Amino acid sequence: MKNAPDKLQWHPAFCAAAGLEFHEDIERLELKPEYNLSKEPIRIDLLIIKDRECDQIKNEIGHIMRTYNVIEYKSPEDALTIDDFYKTVGYACLYKGYGEYVDAVPINELTISIFRETRPEKMFLTLQKQGHTIEEKYPGIYYVTEHLPFPAQIIVTHELEPGEHRSLRILSNHAKKEDVEEFLKKAEEMNMPRDRQNVEAVLQVSVKANDELYREIRRDANMCDALRELMKDDIEREVSAARKLGESEGEVRGEAKIILKMNHSGMSPENIASITGKDLDEINAILDGKVKVPVLL
Repeated sequence: MKNAPDKLQWHPAFCAAAGLEFHEDIERLELKPEYNLSKEPIRIDLLIIKDRECDQIKNEIGHIMRTYNVIEYKSPEDALTIDDFYKTVGYACLYKGYGEYVDAVPINELTISIFRETRPEKMFLTLQKQGHTIEEKYPGIYYVTEHLPFPAQIIVTHELEPGEHRSLRILSNHAKKEDVEEFLKKAEEMNMPRDRQNVEAVLQVSVKANDELYREIRRDANMCDALRELMKDDIEREVSAARKLGESEGEVRGEAKIILKMNHSGMSPENIASITGKDLDEINAILDGKVKVPVLL
């Protein structure tokens, strides 16, 4: 009997994605994942405290944000109901109520944001029946107004503009290849250690949730260093297994079997040449059958 797969840790990856979304203003923002509201186990998924001197956040997800911003994230496996909406409102109210002194968190400096991959149609209908207004301010970003003590927005990550929100769009069980490839290209341009750590955290979950897609992307010789490093253990395991298969076949045949095994697992000739240190023409000769080796089972 197979062991049940480990539950994907979506929330840490989401907090990392939020760090990437707001990286242009990150020096003026303080992101506090799993913020404890009290000694009891009531926690906000992410609290963003914006410097009062900070102008409007550049990313449109942050346009609504004020000084204190309560964030709720729903993973692809989670539902988003009307109760979840009001729970988030309640978290924000509790955060205000637990201030260090009276009115330490002014109500007019508070906002809430709820993230989910797909649009919560039933919840939207219920909110409208209750007299709230829902406006799609930007693609995938819905403002909820009327009869609320502070601004609120629902972010549907699947509907976000791809160009600016790849980090959130690839946090999905059904990530799109173009989103992943563009995310990886942008990741190559990030040099700050904090950004690189956030990239790796997002990829860690996205890779596990979209195994076949990333195996396809891994065949690309131009695969970014972040993905190569993340999948290094998988590659090394495959190389080690292939070496064991080739040990008894003699050095030439053994090496050829290793190369065939690596290619069979989805690696491109360019990546194989880079890892093994062999000439690309020699790799292609083996893959084209010009070097005779036992058939792989």
